[in-house]
Amino acid sequence: MALFFDQLWYDARLAERGLSRTVLAAVAGMTGEELALAYKDQRELTAAQIAAFAELLGVPLAEAARRAGVGVHAAPPAEVPPLERRVAVLEARVAALEAEIARLKG
Repeated sequence: MALFFDQLWYDARLAERGLSRTVLAAVAGMTGEELALAYKDQRELTAAQIAAFAELLGVPLAEAARRAGVGVHAAPPAEVPPLERRVAVLEARVAALEAEIARLKG
């Protein structure tokens, strides 16, 4: 369990980039509810999730981990896709949802 998730620091980094907690959760493959639990120190984060946080926020992995209240126990797993690919996947999903909404509106 995380010892102390630095909510203010994470929110400030998000604000600097014009991003929201929703984006942070999505990039890390989490739901908003899962991220909210992590923010309240009620959910552990994986190395891959912390790596995604660091990449999105443009901060060193060690800093993202320390601010999440955990140490860097290992390098991020190789299966963590680069940020650009993750963003492209999210953009494709948004486009598909928007197309479905437009179709349903008729």
